[in-house]
Amino acid sequence: MTEQEKGPASNFIAAIVSADIRANKNDGKVMTRFPPEPNGYLHIGHAKSICLNFGLAQDFNGVCNLRFDDTNPTKEEQQYIDSIKEDVRWLGFDWRDRLYFASDYFEKFYEFAVYLIKKGKAYVDSLSADEIREYRGTLTRPGRESTYRQRSVEENLDLFERMKQGEFPDGTHVLRAKINMASGNLNMRDPVMYRILHASHHRTGNTWCIYPMYDFAHGQSDAIEGITHSICTLEFEDHRPLYDWFIDELELACHPQQIEFARLNLTYTIMSKRKLVRLVAEGHVQDWDDPRLPTISGLRRRGFTPEAIRDFCGRIGVAKKDSTVDMALLEHCLREDLNKRAPRVMAVLKPLKVVLENYPEGQVEELDAVNNPEDPAAGSRKVPFARELYIEQDDFMEEPVKKFFRLAPGREVRLRYGYFITCTGIKKDDATGEILELRCTYDPATRGGNAPDGRKVKATLHWVSAQHSLPAEVRLYSHLFTRENPAAAEEGEDFTTYINPESLEILSGCRLEPNLADARPESIYQFERLGYFCADRHDCTGGRLVFNRSVTLRDAWTKIKKKA
Repeated sequence: MTEQEKGPASNFIAAIVSADIRANKNDGKVMTRFPPEPNGYLHIGHAKSICLNFGLAQDFNGVCNLRFDDTNPTKEEQQYIDSIKEDVRWLGFDWRDRLYFASDYFEKFYEFAVYLIKKGKAYVDSLSADEIREYRGTLTRPGRESTYRQRSVEENLDLFERMKQGEFPDGTHVLRAKINMASGNLNMRDPVMYRILHASHHRTGNTWCIYPMYDFAHGQSDAIEGITHSICTLEFEDHRPLYDWFIDELELACHPQQIEFARLNLTYTIMSKRKLVRLVAEGHVQDWDDPRLPTISGLRRRGFTPEAIRDFCGRIGVAKKDSTVDMALLEHCLREDLNKRAPRVMAVLKPLKVVLENYPEGQVEELDAVNNPEDPAAGSRKVPFARELYIEQDDFMEEPVKKFFRLAPGREVRLRYGYFITCTGIKKDDATGEILELRCTYDPATRGGNAPDGRKVKATLHWVSAQHSLPAEVRLYSHLFTRENPAAAEEGEDFTTYINPESLEILSGCRLEPNLADARPESIYQFERLGYFCADRHDCTGGRLVFNRSVTLRDAWTKIKKKA
């Protein structure tokens, strides 16, 4: 088994948890948490974290909390909270009665801050934000202590209380931890714990006008909830000493262990929430659930299944070093899942009419079609066959090139589940030369797709009855970006430079077999020879048929693995 095929129970974090249980650390208990900030929609990178945190809890008979780290009221909205809860449930995980918010602990955080002030480990600083950045120093230059660092405990308590009472405008003061301005770790150079922010909070309203910083609130939330293993991504590795410092100085009974893992990077997309916000706000995509985005809601609308996403997260494993995963692997996981269970149907996206001149007018046959060759229990269905049909425009070539084996003048092909047909003529628009329809004949002895005389054809085409087929809109999605790593823009360029102008093609006038008349939103089918398609969860309603292409049938990942 390769590293990418290992599941959550075989990664280095699981090994740490297992060792802790054997040593009876935390009394053998395991408690994790998934702590999103409600300032945007979740993406596939968050799915990896969800599967890891909830998966660890499941594997070790523990529990996993869902906690919203809602400490920045200017960017947080209820819609994000609702979408996150929906996404976690859709992926197949349940926090049951363990839903928490950092805002649940605002009063406790304030008490913690007062405790650190009294202990001489925190002070109110009146430097401006620019001055704080300047005094902080760099990796090669130590920081300088603020001129306000030596304020007395009494003065700090007074100022902090007045900050809480709303006496000062935003930016006037901050509360900082008193650690070490010469530390080699910039996070330990007197980090800001509280800032003044006169903004209404989605849960606490206007009760507070000071809000804790993430680094101060996060670890204390973990400790309050009794988290045993605080799993986070690698960018927080340098924050771990600060995480530990706060808990130690506050002398909290619970001291969670912070463990970092590599975040997910995926080709031809971006994972930065800030950049995703821009894509939505600037109208480069329709909304957060645009099927071209890596958001969980976008993937869901496109037709990705929770099973495929969980499988993908298990295959990529959990590593200590950042890497980029090929989008082809995610698509491969979806194909493997849908191949086993998606019913097959016939659809023509760019119709070209075919008239079978020797087929009786008014006659309609019911042909047997297999629902899923991978699942014999799925049975079969009836599809109507009549004199006038539609085939794909790309399945006909008037002057066929070498290795084109589909329909051409004088050539015979097989119709899926139907008959052998031969093209005998072409009807064109006199003005434009556009091909309007094909005239063909059929061989009635070849019903079911086999010739009694044993003759063979080199192509089998899908089709629908012109009389019985249903009109539909089909949306074909491609990579949103033309560059494999759009985040690595050249100097002077913005990542939006690489947006693919052909990432969405909308086809109207498509024709679907009549068995799709009752297709429900989010139902997924394989359109034979074309790919997997999902009924749009918003627009496929009221008799209107709208399908999004989830993934093509061509599996690039298999080729990549063989080449490797």
